Amino acid sequence: MAAPMLRWCCPGRRFAFARVGCGSCHRRGPPTGSTSNGKRGQSSVAQQPHITAQKPRKGEPEWAAVVGLEIHAQIASNSKLFSGSQVCFAAPPNSLVSFFDASLPGTLPVLNRRCVEAAVMTGLALDCHINRKSLFDRKHYFYADLPAGYQITQQRLPIAVNGSLAYSVYVGRKPSQMVTRTVRVKQIQLEQDSGKSLHDDLRSQTLIDLNRAGIGLLELVLEPDMSCGEEAATAVRELQLILQALGTSQANMAEGQLRVDANISVHRPGEPLGIRTEVKNLNSARFLAKAIDYEIQRQINELENGGEILNETRSFDFKLGCTVPMRDKEGKQDYRFMPEPNLPPLLLYDSGSLPSGADPQQVINIDQLRERLPELPRVTRQRLVQQYGMLPEHSCVLLGESGSPVGFPPRPSQNECVTNNGTSQPTVRGATGLAGMMGKHRVHVQIQDHLLRRNTPLLSDTQEPSPNEVGLLEFFQNVIKETRAEPKKVTSWVLNTFLGFLKQQNLAVSESPVTPSALAELLDLLDRKAISAPAAKQVFEELWRNEGKTPAQIVAEKKLELLQDPEALEQLCRSTLEAHPDVVMDLKRGNPRAINKLIGLVRKATLGRADPTAIKEVLERQLSS
Repeated sequence: MAAPMLRWCCPGRRFAFARVGCGSCHRRGPPTGSTSNGKRGQSSVAQQPHITAQKPRKGEPEWAAVVGLEIHAQIASNSKLFSGSQVCFAAPPNSLVSFFDASLPGTLPVLNRRCVEAAVMTGLALDCHINRKSLFDRKHYFYADLPAGYQITQQRLPIAVNGSLAYSVYVGRKPSQMVTRTVRVKQIQLEQDSGKSLHDDLRSQTLIDLNRAGIGLLELVLEPDMSCGEEAATAVRELQLILQALGTSQANMAEGQLRVDANISVHRPGEPLGIRTEVKNLNSARFLAKAIDYEIQRQINELENGGEILNETRSFDFKLGCTVPMRDKEGKQDYRFMPEPNLPPLLLYDSGSLPSGADPQQVINIDQLRERLPELPRVTRQRLVQQYGMLPEHSCVLLGESGSPVGFPPRPSQNECVTNNGTSQPTVRGATGLAGMMGKHRVHVQIQDHLLRRNTPLLSDTQEPSPNEVGLLEFFQNVIKETRAEPKKVTSWVLNTFLGFLKQQNLAVSESPVTPSALAELLDLLDRKAISAPAAKQVFEELWRNEGKTPAQIVAEKKLELLQDPEALEQLCRSTLEAHPDVVMDLKRGNPRAINKLIGLVRKATLGRADPTAIKEVLERQLSS
């Protein structure tokens, strides 16, 4: 059977639990009795009958928690997984829906090349085995926002399996006490997203928005190798950085581009795993940690009080800070998986197995994608430590505050769609969604044409998404390129002063009124001792007010340059000592802090233009003479 046709698309803190910690008591390879099938709605932790905790015996060990994750990442592409509909966040409801997305009869799926490449690159970055042959399946379930009544996924043979994700967590109170841990990645599979159900409680009705229906997703199944919310949140954050570095997903959790389901159970070390519960649709790393830690403690309290743990799905109420039941999962749902009849097996190649004469537009070369892999976050952190001599925790902050990857061409605007020849043209907006498409015969024919011809390559989607913002790491590197100051001084200013102002004003890095060039010029003035450190802070505050002036202009206008006349400084220090004999006497009596008052008096006399270090040297010399 031929391969399907393709188209171009283009630190946490520890939560104090009385009986549970993020220990390693259960971290001995695969936990006994655990499985991970990667199916939505089914846990990677084995399901078992109800159990009830026995009465605690004297001296029995503490509880151990087991946490596994199922993560859905929206693929960064301009069009959907099997149709040419545009992908755009916050578009008007039902304005980005093709006939295939609405599941109209006679429409057929055509695979998006960009989505396949994104899955392969993610698998390579996570050290997965890439299956040369993968299959698509139908997973049947009935939701109002799933028009076809099934989801196209990869249940039998996913595109990537058996990988790993390394992440660093803090093990003590000091930021430098970090250890690296690894969670196994069971599989990565391609699948469709569903639409959205919008509930209007005021009118007691539910509205359906199909804009999201059919968008490509990466489902990543992480084995239950974690033991607390902190570990899970850190692993998800690391995965988020990897996806952003690859450009395979913008992974913006606030926009639903990265959603997490957590499977949680507790047991006593050495005993079989307990009944697990699943907490669904967590869209924040902070809420993920809180939900897991709350659920662990809830299960422990339930078992110690003689209760039982139900195999159920729960949600996290962030306002109350607790999980609440959604539905039970005792009756195993039959998804009636079946092979997708309209999609042949997906075949991938490497340089050695590439068929001679194959159309490069219609095959995917794994080796070529491997060569395109960028520097991954863990490598970037190691490079920053080695190249600039910064502390590991500083490299984590620099990378952790970064936005999406830079360097991508702009995404088509909201009023454009990508056509068969790869050009952009205005989307029909005379009416909404399908009605708008049918209102123009030309668009109607075009969409029908590419959906009904199964073996015709679909839309050219070579552009990748533009970044949300330039990250803190890029800002730091730009400052380093333009200044002669030492990297450690640049690190201190970026992480303390610059980042502090950003957080105080709740601004993104790209919204900062201080450019890398301006900060570099300021640091050069400080490095050649043209201004003092306090004066530099004053100049930075003026720059932040965005008055359009350079640091040199601000220094000249405010008369902040350092006093360069040694004789004048000597005379000012002598006059200060003579005018304040009581402070001098206090210093000679053994009060070392008295000299700070003298330094302050001299700086006041110089209007802040004298270097405190130079003032201290002159004062000490005059006092000892």
